[in-house]
Amino acid sequence: MAHILVIGASQGIGLETVKAALAAGHRVRAFARSAGTIALSDPNLERFPGDALSRPDVATALDGVDVVVQALGVPVRDLFGPVRLFSDATTILVPAMEKAGVHRLVAVTGFGTGDSRTAIGPLQRLPFRLVFGRAYDDKDAQEIRIRQSGLDWTLVRPGVLTGGPATGRYRVLDRPSSWTNGLIARADVAQFIVGEIGQGAHIRRAVVLISHPLPV
Repeated sequence: MAHILVIGASQGIGLETVKAALAAGHRVRAFARSAGTIALSDPNLERFPGDALSRPDVATALDGVDVVVQALGVPVRDLFGPVRLFSDATTILVPAMEKAGVHRLVAVTGFGTGDSRTAIGPLQRLPFRLVFGRAYDDKDAQEIRIRQSGLDWTLVRPGVLTGGPATGRYRVLDRPSSWTNGLIARADVAQFIVGEIGQGAHIRRAVVLISHPLPV
């Protein structure tokens, strides 16, 4: 069993990853500014209030862990202004991991980041850029920083996220020729992340995750 640091653990994919990792028997350090509000009860859970943009917080949180899951998000209201969270946090995290000797990183970005941008359908491209353009430009910088590192990284690019329980019926698209957008439950993304921690089948690779393709 691994000792996992989940950054961005209080909501979304981060929280679902905490739940899935605990269910699999891992020890979890749940890192978020609001970590104290995480309403889970498990002896293997450690709530760690911290700021992903604080070098001391990140360095302290890395002590004794085996794996880092970076699952940051920004509120919808922040999508229409400058976005720097993803790249700035990664610029802090990567050298801190290298210094601490923590080599395994699973980072959640999104479909449309990096070289998956060309796979966005023509009807989706304009609204995608209008709503998510600033955030995804920053996620591009996040991915570049991770790829340039010496870490054993996996980039997880989910499609359009939905709620609900894990279904276990999702597709792992690991070849650029197969990349397409689609729907996927956050809980299924979390199940993939926990499985990847155990198996390491996609080290130094980017994968797209979907359950159901979107209409073209």
